[in-house]
Amino acid sequence: MVSRTRCRGITKGGERCLAPVLTGGEFCFFHDPDHTSDAAEARRLGGLRRRREGTLQGAYDLQGLNSIEDYYRLLEVVGYEALTLDNTVARGRLLLGVIQTGIKLKEVGDLEERLAAVESALGPRVITTGRRR
Repeated sequence: MVSRTRCRGITKGGERCLAPVLTGGEFCFFHDPDHTSDAAEARRLGGLRRRREGTLQGAYDLQGLNSIEDYYRLLEVVGYEALTLDNTVARGRLLLGVIQTGIKLKEVGDLEERLAAVESALGPRVITTGRRR
């Protein structure tokens, strides 16, 4: 558990750490002397994860999940990977899930485009919050 007091540790930049302390302690997880080896392992695993993410982004041409197009791309990757699996019930279910998700993404994308067109046609509007008379 963590409390509201701040860690007494010093960051690499020379500033005081702003992370909450572990319950009953004076330091956060990463600065607590009792967790040195665990913190080092957590940092190592975090670095591996970031490298793996970078490799996967390049291999699959993924730039993030910030738009409908990004989700289309990820769904496409999942669909292609599913097609390479052995023909099992689990593969069939996965492919059905890809299809259902693709249909939903198409609906959302179409609605997003229609809404943008309506907003563009109407132009900016002033919203008032006063009472009606």
